[in-house]
Formats: sequence, structure tokens, C-alpha cells
Amino acid sequence: MAINYTWDVNTCDVLPTKSGKSNVVTQVHWRLRATDDSNNDSNGNPQTVEIWGKLRLDTSDLSSFTNWSSLDAAKVQTWVEAGLTNITITNHDGSTTDKLTQLKSDLDARIAAKISPVKVKKTLIS
Repeated sequence: MAINYTWDVNTCDVLPTKSGKSNVVTQVHWRLRATDDSNNDSNGNPQTVEIWGKLRLDTSDLSSFTNWSSLDAAKVQTWVEAGLTNITITNHDGSTTDKLTQLKSDLDARIAAKISPVKVKKTLIS
């Protein structure tokens, strides 16, 4: 199963001014989509699932500030990935992982469940 991940990080919460800087990004609204095009559904469409959230950015030190006009999705994506990687998750078995790895693992599991469901819903016809 070859799963590709794509990000949408185009929506940001911004402070008009902070510490003499303009348009300071404080939070990114992200969406991560996982697509498996090697196991298409019955209509020939790739298996796709997505998850979304928001990531608050640390704006206490603006020494490496990037002007809004210089930002692009690739730069913001690196902030989101780094932020999610820095969040530690404790699993049920006591092991730990980072939030980004956990999110991708969850998406992988959801695609696997769509390909080989462990349960299905059926309705009786009266």
C-alpha cells in the first residue's frame, strides 16, 4: 500500500502587529490528506481520508520572523510538521511517539479499514 500525504496549510490566524512586526502568524489551520491510489474503491477512485486541526505557533521570539509577503505553503508546512513532531504522544502500551507520526499512522489505519473493513453496516429489507 503506497500512501501519499498532502497538506493544506493556507489558513492562518495573524496578529496585525506584534513587537514591531506586521502580520505575525500565531496559528495555522492544517488539513492532512492521505491517498492510496494502489487500492481503488469499487468506482475506481483512490482511497482517501483526512484529518485536520490547528497548531499554535510560539511567537515569543521573532528574531527569525518571516514577512507575510515571503510566506508560502511550503514554509508554513515545515512549521506545522516541526510543531507536530515536537508534541509527544504516550500510546496505550506506554510507548511514546510524536504527534505527526501518530497522525499518519491513524490515517494509514483508516485507509486499511476502508480496504479491508473489520465490520460493515447492513440494513434489513422489510
